[in-house]
Amino acid sequence: MLEDFLDKKPLYYDEIDYERMPRVYRRIKEHFSFGKIIHIIGTNGKGTTGRFLATALSRSGFNTGHYTSPHILTFNERIWFNEKDVSMEELEETHKKLLSVLTQEEADSLSYFEYTTLLAMLYFSHQSDYIILEAGLGGCDDATAVFEKELTLVTPIDKDHEAFLGRSIDAIARKKLGAIQKAAIIAKQSHGDVYEVLRELQESRGFVSYDYKEFLEDRDRDALYRIAKHEKLPEYLRENLSMAIAALNYLQLSYRVEDFYNARLFGRLTKLNENIIVDVGHNLLAAKSIFESLKPKKYILIYNSYKDKNYKEILSVLKPIIEYVELIDVYNNRIEESCYIQEALDLLEISYRKFEQIQEDKSYLVFGSFSVVEAFLKEYRG
Repeated sequence: MLEDFLDKKPLYYDEIDYERMPRVYRRIKEHFSFGKIIHIIGTNGKGTTGRFLATALSRSGFNTGHYTSPHILTFNERIWFNEKDVSMEELEETHKKLLSVLTQEEADSLSYFEYTTLLAMLYFSHQSDYIILEAGLGGCDDATAVFEKELTLVTPIDKDHEAFLGRSIDAIARKKLGAIQKAAIIAKQSHGDVYEVLRELQESRGFVSYDYKEFLEDRDRDALYRIAKHEKLPEYLRENLSMAIAALNYLQLSYRVEDFYNARLFGRLTKLNENIIVDVGHNLLAAKSIFESLKPKKYILIYNSYKDKNYKEILSVLKPIIEYVELIDVYNNRIEESCYIQEALDLLEISYRKFEQIQEDKSYLVFGSFSVVEAFLKEYRG
């Protein structure tokens, strides 16, 4: 079974063989046939940008696949086709097909993300007009980089996954922007280094790039306003919506305002009810966006963090909107030991306690990672 097969693969690796995925894909490439692939790279906003675009394409009559990661509760959240998560039964059949074209050694050696990328692309193969393909943590070395793309969308780039991508914005930008092939649309960037690296790579490799505003006219800005008002989108999700509309205009495809209704990806400042908001963000850029969206109201922050995240800085950014913190148990070997997070909270003079239950008269923000939101949903939903 697919899930048993994937459970044997570690989710995270200390070292990655970046030649493996290109080598395997070259050998089995003849089994795949695609429509136009839109690649999404960046640090934040990839998922919602992709889902806005994929939903609008599907509602315009195009067979459209969207590959995103990670998932929150069930694996098939990663593989979406024509407005539905692909069923596990269908993915089981695709898994059998994929195993039939791979050698045993290839199937065993591929990483979790490499295998699931091939699985998604094999499912989309021969039936998709458009595929919205979200990169994992990287860019040029990412498993998604092996496919030929029509367009690359670059969401905001910031520090994250430094152990793999580099410690500076320059280094991270080189990794991510290195995935651009033909053309790219660039979201608003907060670091000048991103634009400098972009210009350098563009000159040396010959692709073209555009600022997203180049593809937004007055009618688009009016549509953005109407969609954002109808969907009650916070500012950072409006930016992601802008990227999706810019991509449609680049592709010379028309859209209706209604094509974006109820197109928001779950877990991005999602209201579970009137007093609970969940967000799967986990880095400093996400914290800044959340702070700007939710201030000046205060929330009880249900929180935990991975060891490799700068949780002290993240908590410092969120502090003005935190009433106090409730630490939720997350059973994952990447999670930081509670004593270190408590030490950071003490230094920031933020009070905390252990999460036990929701109080109906209090406002909550659940934040820290996909794992934090998953742990909360399993407890909250019973």
